[in-house]
Amino acid sequence: MSMLDKFSSWKEFLANRVKQAKDSGMDEETLKNIAHEIGDYLAENVEASNEETKLLQQLWTVADESEQQAIANVMVKYVQN
Repeated sequence: MSMLDKFSSWKEFLANRVKQAKDSGMDEETLKNIAHEIGDYLAENVEASNEETKLLQQLWTVADESEQQAIANVMVKYVQN
């Protein structure tokens, strides 16, 4: 089972990676830019395997660049809380 199969696993994985990035000194702007790049990659290359990721993928696909950045920023904030 892939960590992308279950949304809670994906959320936990992302939260751990965000914490590691911050602990290693990555600044907030760089973190947000990387989150956007990951969003692009996932939307274009990974089959959504649950309702949550399908919704995120659909939102990402219809969003413009600034909206995608907002989605990425919200996901980072979401997993930090």
